[in-house]
Amino acid sequence: MKNKEPLILAVVVFFSLVTYYLVEPYAHHVMHKHVESENFAYADLPAITKTGNAANGKELVMNAGCAGCHSIEKAGMPAPMDAVMAAQSYGVNPPDLSDAGAIYDAKFLADLIKNPAHALKVEHKYDAAQGKMHPMVPFYGMGGDMDQEVADMVAYLQSIAISPADVTPKIAFENACGRCHSVSYEKWTQVGSKPAFKHKKDELAFDIKVLEYQDSLKAYMGKLPPDLSMYIRSRNEQFISTLIENPQNHLAGTAMPRVGVTADTADKVIEYMKDAGDTKRHERESVGMNVMIYIVIFAIFALLWKKQVWRDLH
Repeated sequence: MKNKEPLILAVVVFFSLVTYYLVEPYAHHVMHKHVESENFAYADLPAITKTGNAANGKELVMNAGCAGCHSIEKAGMPAPMDAVMAAQSYGVNPPDLSDAGAIYDAKFLADLIKNPAHALKVEHKYDAAQGKMHPMVPFYGMGGDMDQEVADMVAYLQSIAISPADVTPKIAFENACGRCHSVSYEKWTQVGSKPAFKHKKDELAFDIKVLEYQDSLKAYMGKLPPDLSMYIRSRNEQFISTLIENPQNHLAGTAMPRVGVTADTADKVIEYMKDAGDTKRHERESVGMNVMIYIVIFAIFALLWKKQVWRDLH
């Protein structure tokens, strides 16, 4: 009787390799495909070829109807309606533009002003040819050179914004993601941080506002965007970064818009998510460093003690 062990080994190896391929490479490149970063270059968007004039941009922003939907708190322009009413009107609450110039890429802002559906990469959802207009009305110009006017508006938004270096992870997240996503671990809702209430009725009233907002958001997006409290722990940083950069690369046809943030802002969004998903992260890293220092010092003393004990025996 021939030795069947090599045949059995070959069969086991074959099925082990097939199983490995289905679980590891196939699952990663098909079910969770790797997407290379585009380095937040937004190469599909036209470059700004004009030098913007912030003073002219201010006049254009004030007169072009931006304040009809957006607040600009730094310019003393409050929101025309509360978040719930805004979401009922537009699907989502339009952002305050005070720091837009520091958070969002300049090319993205320019294209967003001229063609919102294109800049946000949601033309599959809002096709003007089929009469489906994006809730944000495009800017058609004020009678002059439209490219110059848009460059002026972007220059104005950049002039009133804080320095990009001063954009904190919290500011970055709340502006870029916080109107669609909640972070319950940080008590963040789509209408703002949930405060501590003295009376239960006040808390219930706030919760009702959140639910009403979410109803409008679900109708606008097709489903309620997920709470991001633990998202950083279920997805890696590269996935989240490239998803922020261009959601269509991961989820073709998704209603999630391209956010249009700078690479630095995206890093700060991820930093916020790290802190939310692991509140003891910095403390743990500090303790880990102290432990390593202790081990090194202990090893030095152990070596010196060993030499002392064995000195007379060698």
